[in-house]
Amino acid sequence: MCSEESDKAAVYVRDLKKRINIDEPRYDQETYVGRAKHFFLTTNPLNLLVSSRRLEEARCLVTKYRCNEPIPDDTTVNELWRAKMLYDSAFHPDTGEKMVLIGRMSAQVPMNVMITGGMITFYKSTPAVVFWQWLNQSFNALVNYTNRSGDVQQTNKQLFTSYVCATGGAVGTALYLNSLVKTMPPVIGRLVPFAAVAAANCINIPMMRAQELRHGTPVFDDHNNKLGYSKVAAQSGIGQVILSRVFMALPGMVAAPVVMDYLEKRGTLCRYPWMTVPATLGILGFCLTFATPLACAFFKQKASIPYNHLEPQLREQIQKQYDEPPTVVYFNKGL
Repeated sequence: MCSEESDKAAVYVRDLKKRINIDEPRYDQETYVGRAKHFFLTTNPLNLLVSSRRLEEARCLVTKYRCNEPIPDDTTVNELWRAKMLYDSAFHPDTGEKMVLIGRMSAQVPMNVMITGGMITFYKSTPAVVFWQWLNQSFNALVNYTNRSGDVQQTNKQLFTSYVCATGGAVGTALYLNSLVKTMPPVIGRLVPFAAVAAANCINIPMMRAQELRHGTPVFDDHNNKLGYSKVAAQSGIGQVILSRVFMALPGMVAAPVVMDYLEKRGTLCRYPWMTVPATLGILGFCLTFATPLACAFFKQKASIPYNHLEPQLREQIQKQYDEPPTVVYFNKGL
């Protein structure tokens, strides 16, 4: 009965008088709420369970609709948007390449719950600090590279150099901060991982996207025509990503230490030591489930920059292509 009613209520793509613009997200990206709805869908950890066959079907449907090729007559509007959401969650928006599974934004919550839980729980010994910070920055390096903006390629040597500098900086920051807080209250020591992560993001993200800073990221006009590569746009996009990542980590990495310190002072953890890991992971899981999409929504994925803020050389190049250059150009800021 329910399925019959849903079938009757279904709106088929073939019946629409106006084409759906699937090059843009379903929800209004000019508003924070619209961006948050979009990222709640694309960062949903359940997307990781979708089979490769289903992802390929989604890619084919999206590609055919974009190219105005025939699609199945029984395709509904919701099915088309579902395919687009799966496509966005698994394929790079600029290159169209399928992203590594744990490098996708939908892997952020489960991976960060595990890694952040380790950093907060095992923060006292130097070997543990080194291991968990190394693991965290290795994961972040993979995510930063996977979700980089543009189509600029890096050599293996450049990637390795960026990785060593980023992870080395993160581990060094954590060890230095730990040495400073040894005589301070325990809760301060528990907050060191967040400070280290925040500082490391300022190193890791620019290093793993160094090619964009050197050569620029692609910029486009209103009709998605590539205009060239802009270093200014790359700097703006990377700065926005750093802020988003810091705020993404903030709720869980601050709330969990404060709560665990409170439980420790009350003696709860002494009476029930088995609670330490489940409680930490539970708090982190709750915070990250909401903080990940809400932090991603701070800035638009399709970022914009005024034309007159671009480099003089790029403006000259664009002026040769247009009688009236666009007032604003667009670029993918990355995630």
